[in-house]
This record gives sequence, structure tokens and C-alpha cells, in this order.
Amino acid sequence: MRSRQLQTVLTDYVEAAAGHLRAEVQAGAEVPFEVGSRVGRAGTRGTPLYCYRALTGEFIDEREAALKRLPCHAEAAKLLEGFDGLERYLANAGADVAHATRRARARAAMRLLLEDVFQEQTDFQARPDRVRAAIERLEHSAFASPSQLTLVATLHGLAICSPELQLAKGLVIAHPEAIEGVPQGALAASAEAGADSHLLVVHTTEQDDPREGVPRGRQLLRDLLRALRLFGDGRVALGALGWFRIAAGTWAPVAIGGGGRRHGTLVVTIEQEDELRAFRNLVARRAPKGDEVAWALRRFELGCERDAAHEALTDHVVALRALLEPEGPASGLLAGRVAALCAAPEGRAQLSERVAEALAVERSLIAGTSVKPATVRALVDELSAHLRALLSDVICGHLDPDLVTLADELLLAPADGEDVAEADCAGGDAKPELEGKAQGDPQAEADDEAEADVDDEAEVDGEDEAEVDGEADVDDEAEVDGVAEVGPPRSAGPVYAGSSTGAEAEPGDGATSRAAADEADEGDEADDPVGARSVKRSRRRAVKRR
Repeated sequence: MRSRQLQTVLTDYVEAAAGHLRAEVQAGAEVPFEVGSRVGRAGTRGTPLYCYRALTGEFIDEREAALKRLPCHAEAAKLLEGFDGLERYLANAGADVAHATRRARARAAMRLLLEDVFQEQTDFQARPDRVRAAIERLEHSAFASPSQLTLVATLHGLAICSPELQLAKGLVIAHPEAIEGVPQGALAASAEAGADSHLLVVHTTEQDDPREGVPRGRQLLRDLLRALRLFGDGRVALGALGWFRIAAGTWAPVAIGGGGRRHGTLVVTIEQEDELRAFRNLVARRAPKGDEVAWALRRFELGCERDAAHEALTDHVVALRALLEPEGPASGLLAGRVAALCAAPEGRAQLSERVAEALAVERSLIAGTSVKPATVRALVDELSAHLRALLSDVICGHLDPDLVTLADELLLAPADGEDVAEADCAGGDAKPELEGKAQGDPQAEADDEAEADVDDEAEVDGEDEAEVDGEADVDDEAEVDGVAEVGPPRSAGPVYAGSSTGAEAEPGDGATSRAAADEADEGDEADDPVGARSVKRSRRRAVKRR
């Protein structure tokens, strides 16, 4: 399969390079020549013929810095970095780039492409037939080998701003019209996903037994779907049917799974593409296995795939209980702990009421009581957002997996105003001392001097303790900051179009636990520095236990 975007960008780059090189020649630059010999007819003993050959490669190399500044150079280099046949193309040309970076190899391929187009030319005319032939030779290096497997699936509920989005080597998300040679069935939106438009996911790999690559490729697509749902929300879905082929054979259908009915679209802007790549790789490496987080993650995915909202509600409630209520439903602690982690202090009461309402609705549904579908859907969306935020923060390392301890520490942290009350009490005790001084009592002055000495010692000790606490805070912050800060966008996240609320939303809106807690810390610290620092220290201690 060929990328139309790659063809277009490379053609634009060749034409821009041709214009620059022609301008150099017109300004007086000379193309170097060499004298070569050529035998006349094959098999004859005639005198060799000598001719001049233009060394266009040297001429192009001398102007490499100027060619890098061309407007389309960066885009062409970025596309070639993800080109599957890059190594084969360079090897066929004899380029020695064994120890070069991926970017350096892409730039070397661009130089070779220009040399191929303008070979032995001095006028640097970008003739369409030569440009097309050179690009075809480049693309031919990516043609399927006998052991190459290609897997194609449809992706619904996601929109990208670029024609193609390269997530990793051999893994691309693209618009259907951006790729040539895809199976005909992949060009039509899958009816089971309920989508009017869709994207394609293309995965290519080489293995000794290509048949073994089908289940591995299917799992890779499932991992991609999981990352997209954690990056945005549960609106994204894979088509139930995919297609695969070995080498250049015929396409065969294969069951993919990962269904679900999306309601709205997750939009990934160009600025968020690098963040999505990093997040997908991080989730693939840190996916939990065999613990409460893994179990809750699977229930979250099941909830995303439910067609019925009441079934999704149960999945999300069970997942939250696995993370935050090990004592069991009878403890009644789930609502408060969710509010502690996912809301600022002033919003905890409201969120706790919403979670309690969701639990009551679930009990009503179990008992067979009728509940308005809109009410259930709204609660499902809210719980899904909070659950997604907690799972993504734990997987990315923003939160300690022991969410129960962290939530309890936040709930037990000093409330706003406690330190202020203590300060008021201290201020009230100071009044008699000032009155004693004003009366000029010698005994009071002596007592004041003794107390001042004690206060000085206490102040020194307090400063020492403050320094130790400050160093501990710095160490804790360093450890927290050392965690890879990669994850779903928080302040400027993906845009959701066609959401159930009818307005655009961001993944962090009222759901991102770490962002909400940090925002609360900043507000608390302005009003109550001591209380805010204690909240931060409790969170750092919980994170540090990891």
C-alpha cells in the first residue's frame, strides 16, 4: 500500500529543491564534471569514447544546509522517519548509515532522492516522469517481502487533522483516501459501529510464520484502542471486522472485536500527535497485570463497549469499588474517596452526592425500578470520566496505585481555617503580655527576657526543622517530578465533538484527579500556606511509598 501523503510531500520538496538549485546555477554557480569512458557497441574492440558527466550529487551536497531550510523539508523528513522501507532504500543505494539516527537516515534518503531525480543534469528541471519514477523506486523498497503481514482495521469515534498519523514503526492511523491498495470493505464505514465516517489503522510486521502475526497484530490493535480510550474517553471503537494479507496476496477477513457504539468524536490536533505517540508507548509498557488496577482497567474497557447504559454503569461502579472500596459496599466509603481524588475541596460534597446518586440508581436498576435513560447516561459519562482519569494517572505514574491510602490522607488533611483559628488563639494570648509591658512591671520584663531566650531557641529549632522538612519536600518533589510526565492532556486536552451534553469537553473537565488536586493545592496555599503544604506532603508520602 502506498501513501498519497508521502508522494505529495516528496513531489513538493523535489520541485522546491529544483527551483533553489536552478537559482544557484543562474547566479553563477558551476556544476562540477568528471571525464568518463564508455565503450561503443558491446563485444567490439573499438576505441573507448570519453564524455563529461555532471557531478550533481556533489553540487547538491554543498547546498545541503540551504535545502534543509526549504518550507517542505521538515515535513518530508518526518514522513520518511516513519517510512517502513527506509533502511532497505538506503542499503540498496549503498549508503553507510548503520550508526545514524532515524532522522539522519531520513535526510540521507532525501539527498539520494534528489540525486536520482537530477542525475547527470545541469539545468535541474523537475521533469514529472523522472520525479514519479524516483519516488516509485523509493516506495518499492517498502513492498511486501514473502514474510510480511499487513493488517487493516477501521477506527470509529476518532478524528485526526493530518492525513496520516504515524504512531510507531509499522503502525499508522490514516484517512481512507490517504492510502492506496486498501481492501474495498475497509473503505465503507462499519454499520455495527454506527459511524458515518471512520479512519483506518494499518499494521505491518515481518515474522518467520506470518500466520502467528495475526493474533499478535489483533492484540496490538486492542492495546491501541485501550490507549485511545484512556487518552480521551470511551467513545473510540474498532470495527468488528478487519482484513489481513501475507506479502502481496489477497485480502482475507479477520475478526477484530473491540466494538461499542460511539457517541461523539475525539479530535486529536496536530499539536497533540507527539503526546499521543508517547502516551501510547507508555501505556503499552506500563499496562498493569494481575492486580486490582488491571482488573479495574478491564472493567472500564467492558463498560466502554456496552451498548446499554445501565450495563456500563455497573461496570464502572465495580471498577471504582475495586480501586477505592476494598472493605466492600457496606462501608459506604466509595463516594467520599472518589470525591477526595477527583474534585477540589470545595467541590467534594457535590461530587460525593453524584457518586451516591449513581450507586442508588444502580440499586434501582438491579431491583427492576424504571430510571430515565438520560439520567443513567449522564451518570455513566461522569463515572467513566473519573475512572479514566484515575486509571491513566496510575498507569502514567502520577498517582500511587494505593489510591485508598491517598484518598484517606486527603480527607484527613487539615481543613481550611484550622491554622487560622490557632493563630487567632495565639493572638489572644499575646494581649496580656503587651499590657504587662506597658505597665512597666520589672518582673514582667524579666519574664519577657527569659521567654524571649526560650523563644529564640525554639525559633532556631523550628528553623532547623523547617529546613529538614523543606529538604524532604524537595526530595519528594524531585521523586514525583522524576516520573515520566506523559499522559492525557489536562489543561489543553483533545476536543470532543458531538458529545452527549452538546458542548465541547476536555478529558480533565471535573475528572482528572491529579489536576483537580493540584488546583486545589494552589488555591489553598494562597489562603492557608500551612494547610496546603500538609496536603501536598501527604500526597507526596503516598506517592513515595511506590
